Amino acid sequence: MKILLTGANGQLGKQVQQLAPPGMQLVALTSDQLDLTNAEQVQVLVRHHQPDVVINAAAYTQVDKAESESGFAFAVNQHGVANLVNATNANTRLIHISTDFVFDGHSQVPYPTNAIPNPLSVYGQSKLAGEQILQQQVSTHSCIIRTAWLYSAGSKNFLHTMLQLMQTRDSLRVVADQRGTPTSAAGLAVAVWRAVQLPQVNGILHWTDEGETTWYGFACEIQRLGLEYGLLQEQVPIHPIATSDYPTPARRPAYSVLDKESTFAALGLRALPWQAALATVIRQLANN
Repeated sequence: MKILLTGANGQLGKQVQQLAPPGMQLVALTSDQLDLTNAEQVQVLVRHHQPDVVINAAAYTQVDKAESESGFAFAVNQHGVANLVNATNANTRLIHISTDFVFDGHSQVPYPTNAIPNPLSVYGQSKLAGEQILQQQVSTHSCIIRTAWLYSAGSKNFLHTMLQLMQTRDSLRVVADQRGTPTSAAGLAVAVWRAVQLPQVNGILHWTDEGETTWYGFACEIQRLGLEYGLLQEQVPIHPIATSDYPTPARRPAYSVLDKESTFAALGLRALPWQAALATVIRQLANN
């Protein structure tokens, strides 16, 4: 089976490459090699490689910057998806990564895959627009995997930011009224590969690690594990704050926990508790 991966340099893209199952012929392209906003380039490269499956891990993900760069965000997250759809043939399967930010956060229970989206930000709106392209044009053999709060050992993300600040600051203030689920990029990559291997699985899937917390809770667990594994030498106070105490250009959902039960059943796979997945990544950092 021949797989074309976009966004090869991203957190997920790197893990997809590292965890590729035996027998997969993987063509991994960075955004420098494949610019999704360039329709002609997408046509040429996709038709040259003729993949059986496209994993679209490329995206504009700068949530706050998107508020002032809406054109660029939609060019990548909506029109880039359309360019991929137009370049593939009727037999090519598309697996597209989306986000919890398509929801408004007004729910008090985990969002099922058929919940009605209502994004609050330009980023969320652009990602929803990309989803809609797929659903309208290749719904019978496309797969949308929504995820949330992605982090990994090897890229700039919340985990790395917190570890750095915990080594350089006397105290931290972290938002405690946004609830969601941290997700290890490695765990998501395993789910993506399982979806690749199950052609009968299509439509919308939800994948994060198990459980839920706040950014404050996530930060506290990062510090606990960082101290346990020797990445941090001293404990610093972490103070919970409200979203209103830390204003950002983009509005974020206050609650964006995703219901994953239908996905677990479809893939025959369960996610780790988020604390266990985080411990694995921090242990990797400590060993390196």
